Amino acid sequence: MQLQNITLTNYKNYVQTNLSFCPTVNLIVGLNGAGKTNLLDAIYSLCACKSYFNYSDGQNIRHDSNFFRIEGNFLVENKSENIVFTYSVQKKKDFMRNRLSYDKLSDHIGLLPLVMIAPDDIALVKEGGELRRKLLDTTLSQLSSDYLHTLILYNKVLQHRNALLKQFAEQRLYDATLLQSFDTQLLATGRTLHQHRQTFIAALNPLLQQHYEHISNGRETVNGHYESALNQKDFALLLADNLTADRLQQRTTEGIHRDDWVFQSNGFALKKYGSQGQQKSFLIALKLAVYQYIYQQKQQQPILLLDDIFDKLDAQRIYQLLRLTSHNPAFGQVFISDTQATRLEAIFHDLKVVYKKFLVEDGVVTVFE
Repeated sequence: MQLQNITLTNYKNYVQTNLSFCPTVNLIVGLNGAGKTNLLDAIYSLCACKSYFNYSDGQNIRHDSNFFRIEGNFLVENKSENIVFTYSVQKKKDFMRNRLSYDKLSDHIGLLPLVMIAPDDIALVKEGGELRRKLLDTTLSQLSSDYLHTLILYNKVLQHRNALLKQFAEQRLYDATLLQSFDTQLLATGRTLHQHRQTFIAALNPLLQQHYEHISNGRETVNGHYESALNQKDFALLLADNLTADRLQQRTTEGIHRDDWVFQSNGFALKKYGSQGQQKSFLIALKLAVYQYIYQQKQQQPILLLDDIFDKLDAQRIYQLLRLTSHNPAFGQVFISDTQATRLEAIFHDLKVVYKKFLVEDGVVTVFE
């Protein structure tokens, strides 16, 4: 799969830009704040129906404008796919595939698989479990529409169950039959999601170890451990055991929405004991393992976006990473943003990589063939 070209209109700091891309490596260079990340985020948005960085679509409209438009032409298994994402203050959001609007955005997820690595992703290692659950769900949703639809249903039922628990407290009443109707739906969807996550993490760990060794030349054993109350006890028993706590706290205190993906090095928590270099190498290895897993499952090369990730990486690790993403047949089209073109161009020359360079200056792009 590859993105052939993109057109941006009033998107962040881009007024009107049309760019055609190389099927291998695309190097996007410029100073901080010039718009490199904005370009990568536009590509991400076409594939994922939302920004990687901004929760609100309205935040992506260029100042003094009332809409943005992103259009991209992709080649997927030798078939052309035209994708248009528009957002306006008046009409809100519209997502089109080959000139037909989606009824549900979830129907688009997985059509154009991709993986992005950005500097703030280090929070996956350092912060709480919510971000790690999001990565799990984002990855598995690209692989399975059933997983995505089950996740959407689970979250809806969870929301309704929590609202009911709050209503019980406020009105000082309790209806066991009504609560059980929500529990039945929560159990079925939660068990399914739990099984998918277990299978994925177990399959990912060997890939994670492989990429970590390749990037860092490290001898540590790294892995991701799936931490879930459902590992030890059936979901139905969990809900029953925690009913009193749920009523007191007016929310569902146990379930797959509380799971975590604990990252470890030599059996110790990476969050607590890993150095900055180990954490950064682990993060990159993790995302590359996710990439390879998607490739194996879909037999389709996702797009890889690398956004200013070379800070705090030594020259050897940068070289190893670029060699892997440009010479491994699992990797297809790659977009790399960086402030320093010369160091990457020297590596590309040494590796004999065909690439295309884009110089971004305040939303204006100069192309070097």
